[in-house]
Order: sequence, then C-alpha cells, then structure tokens
Amino acid sequence: MELLNGTTVEEFVLQGFKIGQEGCLLLLIFFTAVYMLTLAENVFIIMLVVQDAHLPRLPMYILLSNFSWLEICYVNATVPRMLFDLAFPGGLISFHACFLQFYFFFSLGITECFFLGAMALDRYLAICHPLQYPQIMSPNSCYALVAACWILGFLWFIAPVALISNLTFCGSRTIDHFVCDPGPILALACPPVGYTPLLCQIFIASVVLGTFIFTLISYACVGATLVKTSSSRIKGFSTVCSHLAVVMLFYGSVVAMYVGPSRESQAAITKVVTLFYSAVTPLLNPLIYCLRNDQVKQALLRFLRRKRVM
Repeated sequence: MELLNGTTVEEFVLQGFKIGQEGCLLLLIFFTAVYMLTLAENVFIIMLVVQDAHLPRLPMYILLSNFSWLEICYVNATVPRMLFDLAFPGGLISFHACFLQFYFFFSLGITECFFLGAMALDRYLAICHPLQYPQIMSPNSCYALVAACWILGFLWFIAPVALISNLTFCGSRTIDHFVCDPGPILALACPPVGYTPLLCQIFIASVVLGTFIFTLISYACVGATLVKTSSSRIKGFSTVCSHLAVVMLFYGSVVAMYVGPSRESQAAITKVVTLFYSAVTPLLNPLIYCLRNDQVKQALLRFLRRKRVM
C-alpha cells in the first residue's frame, strides 16, 4: 500500500475502455440492458424454484437456485461499477474498495467453478447410479454440498489478495482495466514482487483446472452411460449438452485469461474476455439451463395457472 517515497496509495484510477464518448454511451446502454435482464432472469428462477411444490426437494434445483443467486452476486461485484465508470469516465476507486472488489469477484468466480463441478456430480450420480442417487444426494447432502461450494470459494483466494495488497506500489495509479484485476494491479507494483505472481497463478490454475477436469470426467461418464442406455437417451444427451455449453462458456474464457501465460500487450483482448465472462455468461446461463428443461417448463405452467386463478 505504500509508495517508495513514503507516501500512501489511497486510491486507484480504473482506466476502463479506451473508446470515445459515443462508444461509452453505447456500451452503457447495452450493458445496462444486459445487467437488468440478468438480474430479472436469475431472480425469476429462484422464485420459480422456491414457490413450487416439487422443485425445492430435488437436488438439481437446489443447486440451480443457488447457482442463480451466485450469478446475481457475480454481476453485482463488477457490472454496477463498470456502468458508473462508463457514465463518468476516469473515476477513482479507493485502495480498500479496489481490493474488496478483487476479492469478491475472484471468490465468486471460484465458487462458480465449484458449483459447476457440483452440478456435474449431481448429473453423474443421477444417470450413472440412479438406484443410489436418492440416498447419496438427499436434500441434506445437497445443502451440505452447496455450503461447501460457498465456503471453499470464499476461503480459496484470501491468501493471494493478502499478498498483493501488501505489495509496495509506485509510479502510476492507473489500472488498465475496468475491474480490479490482479494482472493490471501487479503491473503497478514496485519490483521486486517476489513469488506473488507465481503463487496467484498457482491458486487460480489449481482450482480452475482441477474443477474443469473433474467436470469433464463426470460428463464423460454420463455420456458413456447414456450411449449404453436406450431409454431417455435423447433427453439425457440434451441435458448434458446444455450443461456442457455453460461449462465451456465459463471455463473457455477463464482459462484463456488466467491459466495461460500472461500477455501484457493484449490489454484490450483481456478486457473483452473479462467482460464476456463477468457480464454476458450470467445472462446466458439461466437460459441454457432452463429452456430445454421439462421440469422448469412444468413449474412455469403451474406458476402461470396460479396467477390466472388469483
């Protein structure tokens, strides 16, 4: 937090997007609409699951409603600040607010990795071990799994945030990003930074690659089981494909950003990729999970019938 000359870093400048005023206005309008739609979709899914007589007892929908709440928190960690900076470019963000955003953004992202793994495990148990599934994935077990995802997600990135926040910063205070991201923040740190960048890379890569491999293996087992089963094969493959679409959207962008070697010269690409997985995927995920889901459609019909009666 301290500069070499003994002064203290109290705030940073989020540079945002290097585009003109008209471009900022267009992005502001577009992502305000995306943000509102994302909140509406995910709130509606939570309400649909909670008020239904059947869905709250099913593990898949316990996970799905928590996943929707996670997406609401995820977009709120970055998008409101981004919209504010698009409306008022060059805005300042305090040191503590920056690292608080950094912590919540990455903790929620890691929690999403665990949730995608948990949802893959649920499908694996339901399709590959249907007789044992009700005992293994009882509502209590499912709630314990949900709690583990949240707790692990918020514990995982405490050490990297603490390491980076205790570095010495010198020179420019301008973060070349629209969020407090570790790469641009580390670029402002005074050398030597020691092993901090490597440790951050290890923390990110271990959880991203670990959960990604686990998720892919789970769905591979599901696919192999469906190939051998004649009944409900098309419906099963449809569900798996929709889940895999969500997995590939999220992990594809995250792996490109944080697991591969850093490319400091591609700041614009970094911003676009971050924008995609922080704002666009939370909009698409509820649609992908629910549009082809018969139980969600039936719950929606029951909800609409009750509204007509009322």
